[in-house]
Amino acid sequence: MSNIISLPPEGKAVFVGDTHGDVQASRSVVKQFGKKNYFIIFLGDYVDRGEKSRDNIDFLLAEKRSNSMIILLAGNHEMNMIEPVSPSDFWDTLSEIEAIEYSKIFYTFPLAVSGNGFVAVHAGLPDLSDLDCWDKITPGDENWARLLWMDFREKDGEYLGEFGGRMKFGRSYFFRVMNSIKKNVLIRSHDPLAPEKMFNNRCLTIFTSASYGRERKIAIVDLSREIKSTEDIVLVSF
Repeated sequence: MSNIISLPPEGKAVFVGDTHGDVQASRSVVKQFGKKNYFIIFLGDYVDRGEKSRDNIDFLLAEKRSNSMIILLAGNHEMNMIEPVSPSDFWDTLSEIEAIEYSKIFYTFPLAVSGNGFVAVHAGLPDLSDLDCWDKITPGDENWARLLWMDFREKDGEYLGEFGGRMKFGRSYFFRVMNSIKKNVLIRSHDPLAPEKMFNNRCLTIFTSASYGRERKIAIVDLSREIKSTEDIVLVSF
C-alpha cells in the first residue's frame, strides 16, 4: 500500500483533526459528510486521551470498510508499539494479542494525502525532495518520525531543537520542503500549542476532539480549485 493517497481534481473533501476518543465528533462528521459523497480524511490520533478511544477507532474502522471515501491517516498514537506515546490509556486497556491485532491494522494506514495545491499529514514534513520519495519511508525511520511527531514554530531557522520530547522546526525548513514538493498549503493536526494558521497562511493546524478543551473544527476543501493559501479552505466549528 502506498504511503500517500492522491485525491482527484474534482469533488470536495473534509479534513478532520485529532479525535482522540471523541466518538461523538467522529459520528457527527461521518453522518453529515458521508451523505454528501465528500472524501472524509481523518488526520490520525483516534485513540488515547478520550474516554471512548476503543469505541472511536472501532466506529471509524467499520465506517471505512463500508465507505471507500473515508481515509484514515496514521497518527503517532496509532504507532505506540513502534514509538511509545504518553498518555497511552487506550493501549493500557488492551491485552497483548489485542494490541498486536490493532497495530497490524494501523500499520496499513497511509501517511499523507495529496491534492490540488495541498498536502495533508498528521504532524510534519519529511526531508525528501519530492512526493514520489515518500513511498520509500519505512516505519521507525527519521522521515516517518517527522511525519508523525514534528512540531512547527513560527521562528526563523530549520531545526530548532527538541523540547518536551518532540522535534521543533521553523520557517526555513517548512518553506524549503514545501517548495521542493511543489505544494502551497500543509493541512495537519497533532500539536495543540500551534497557532491555527502559520507561515503566511501556508500551514493549517486543526483539531476535532473535545479532549483538548478547544473548539472542534473541520476543514473543507474544493478539490477542483488550486489551494494557494489557508484562506482558500473553509473552516467549520461544531
